[in-house]
Amino acid sequence: MKLALAPIQYYWPRDKVFAFYEEMAAAPVDIVYLGEAVCSRRHELRLPDWLALADRLEQAGKQVVLSTQVLIESGSDLGTLRRIASNGRHLVEANDMGAVQCMSGRPFVAGPHLNLYNAPSLAIVAREGAVRWVMPLEMSRTCLEQVLARRPAGLETEVFAYGRLPLAFSARCFTARHRNLPKDDCRFSCIDHPDGLLMETREKQPFLVLNGIQTQSALVYNLAAEIPAMRAAGVDVLRLSPQSAHMAEIVALMRAAVDGALAPADAAVRMTPLMPAAACDGFWHGRPGLVKQAA
Repeated sequence: MKLALAPIQYYWPRDKVFAFYEEMAAAPVDIVYLGEAVCSRRHELRLPDWLALADRLEQAGKQVVLSTQVLIESGSDLGTLRRIASNGRHLVEANDMGAVQCMSGRPFVAGPHLNLYNAPSLAIVAREGAVRWVMPLEMSRTCLEQVLARRPAGLETEVFAYGRLPLAFSARCFTARHRNLPKDDCRFSCIDHPDGLLMETREKQPFLVLNGIQTQSALVYNLAAEIPAMRAAGVDVLRLSPQSAHMAEIVALMRAAVDGALAPADAAVRMTPLMPAAACDGFWHGRPGLVKQAA
């Protein structure tokens, strides 16, 4: 079972991004997704910078995948999408059906936001060139097993196994709105929140995290304890979403659990002090997402 590092969801300073990937070059991950998938206004890195990082990570033995933006809103967004799709060297993660169309039958990864909930949908993207698909975030183990029973031959399955869940995207920027700023003059407010901006209920319970135009889960989805179940279901790749601190330790614990050097349940426990919030795994068990299933 392989480990994949998802694209960074947050807006980090340029130097922090380069330092992060230098650390990940030495980490035991097999696949690294690169690129800005959330907001086109985030310009600390441009496409040439992502390609330079791709070269560095390939030299370190990683498979590099270039991720496309989830919500395409302008002609410039479309132009960037087309440049990524035609890069001619790296695999591409298509995060909307426009990106699938741009790939024109070339190999790609079907991202988690394509709403692939059944075997006929998988067959469609496989015919278009998909070589791997990422399970929708709220899909349960039971539903996944039903889909995998009829998945196209040769199509790898990737499951989001760690990190705050990217739940929704909007044309409106919630972080800017929090500061009473318009989206077009957001002053790049996201950069002040390296793990997103926490929202709480009136009872002071964690509810959601704002990340620009993206809404995330407040709790951290952690399926480390479910590694045996995922392996039994036929999952090929576990996706880990970057956080601003302790990511190398999280990767090492997940690798130890996958390789059998550490019991999966023990790995989940050891991750607890390294996480920016408490754990949840409800979606995997067919329950509300913020629930933590008892071991």
